[in-house]
Amino acid sequence: MNTTVENLSPARVKISAEVDPADVAAEIDRAAKRLGSQMRMPGFRKGKVPAPLVIQQYGRPAVFEEALRDSLPQWYERAILDSGVTPVGEPQLDLSDPPADGEPLAFTIEIAVRPPAKLSDYKGIEVPQAAPEVPEGAVDAEIDRMRESMASLQTVERAAADGDHLLMDFSGSVGGEEFEGGQASDYLLEIGSGSFIEGFEEGLLGMSAGDEKTIEVTFPEEYHAEHLAGEDAAFAVTVKEVREKTLPEADDDFAADNSDFDTIEELRADIEHKILHAMEHRVEDEFRDAVLDAVVDSAEIDLPDEVVAARAEEVWERLERQLQGSGMDAEVYLQMQGKTREEAIEEAKPDAAKGLRREAVLEAVAEAEAIEVSEEELLEALEPPPGEKRKPEKLLKKLREDGRDALLIEEIRMRKAADLLVENAKPVDAPAGGDEDAKPSDEAAADDAEAGDDEDATPASSEEE
Repeated sequence: MNTTVENLSPARVKISAEVDPADVAAEIDRAAKRLGSQMRMPGFRKGKVPAPLVIQQYGRPAVFEEALRDSLPQWYERAILDSGVTPVGEPQLDLSDPPADGEPLAFTIEIAVRPPAKLSDYKGIEVPQAAPEVPEGAVDAEIDRMRESMASLQTVERAAADGDHLLMDFSGSVGGEEFEGGQASDYLLEIGSGSFIEGFEEGLLGMSAGDEKTIEVTFPEEYHAEHLAGEDAAFAVTVKEVREKTLPEADDDFAADNSDFDTIEELRADIEHKILHAMEHRVEDEFRDAVLDAVVDSAEIDLPDEVVAARAEEVWERLERQLQGSGMDAEVYLQMQGKTREEAIEEAKPDAAKGLRREAVLEAVAEAEAIEVSEEELLEALEPPPGEKRKPEKLLKKLREDGRDALLIEEIRMRKAADLLVENAKPVDAPAGGDEDAKPSDEAAADDAEAGDDEDATPASSEEE
């Protein structure tokens, strides 16, 4: 494929591409074979009709259209990769008339691109860097989280209070008619967990084992189950048991039973060490971001609104694919968030603009410093995780054959440009800050604790569920 690039503006280009006649002919031949796989013609077995006869039967334009549907996405991608531009948003594609036999296929692509950055000083800049320290109360919070994960429930003979768990049956109805998913037996609910809609858990306070009660609630106007949104509902509840949560004491026995340490002091020291280690990484990451943002702030970047809007839409479309991959419908997600697709894209614009500015600066630094990527760096980036037997050499060869090695090279160049900025920056003292509510402690343990909270969602559940 031959490609040329014309700059229409700093943030928009026109790519002209020509597909080699031999490649066009090969794709038409493949399309003809697909069409002929079900064709019957006297003198030939089913599916064995030669491609020239298929083309004669269907007509070359029809077979070319079939070839185009299958091959155009690949040709488009190859044209973008060969051009070396970083596209943003949807392209405007202009395809020429079907080429005659032996002629190339020509097409053009107009598309927004990441704008260039004009750098100011980017070496030796002074950037505040906080000293890593363990946030006050972080060790106690982690000990409490561990205690919560080991909590037990004891049946008590008293009225329910906030924090208690109730074993109960319930049946919900709207207008006197039960609705699907509004019934459950032997359901265990923690009062105060916020897992049911507003008003339900509050209505359970003061109930004892054997009590029956009807709790009236109103579903939110933007509830994810549309047929219940804004509706008044009544839940007939029967409490079977009131269970009180009991936490183990944070003593030596607790440490011995739930860790590799014999005393609570040893456990606390280990937790403090892990938190400090995590905070060191956090400070490094924050410094890295601060350095890049300082260089971005001093650079000149003309960032048109249309490019920001295009990148914001890309961000949303990426989230849509992630939601679909996890089995969630994007429309349901939007309803749960109380937003329209347009509002979600609008909210993504600040982050989209920030990302584009950072990318533009890193590309400019990579150009200014003539940063290159070695064969060893490419192979290192393709090293498989432990347990996999993928060969980096074969994968790199495949990427080069497809023209996709340029994407990997750009990623590594960007990372090396960021490393260069950080290495040449001058950290200056700054007070430790950050989110005190963050959980920089043992993430694996935190994930295990959260995995235990798997109550079934029902239409009575809150929007967060």
